[in-house]
Amino acid sequence: MENTITIDEFKKLDLRVGTIVGATRVPDADKLIELSVDLGEGVPRTIVSGIATYISDPATLVGMQCTFVANMALRKLRGLESRGMLLAASTEEGTFAFLTPSVPLPPGTKLK
Repeated sequence: MENTITIDEFKKLDLRVGTIVGATRVPDADKLIELSVDLGEGVPRTIVSGIATYISDPATLVGMQCTFVANMALRKLRGLESRGMLLAASTEEGTFAFLTPSVPLPPGTKLK
């Protein structure tokens, strides 16, 4: 297996369950959706994600719980500040899946 990491490197990731409270397509961007995500911090975060090719209506994401990297460095995409990363999986054939908890969890719950 290539690119192995140590447990100490893995522990640097702040993986949390977040609840999507808002979602809109980013104008003039084919792949981007702007998410407003409750990560249990009192104020939702903006996270821009390249999932628009898999999602026909961003409004269907509202209320969904997904897994996020909460300690990603700030990144500007199309003038928007993205403060995290949504984790998802896709196959070469185009099958797409969110990484979601099997039961509802409080926003901000940390993955271990």
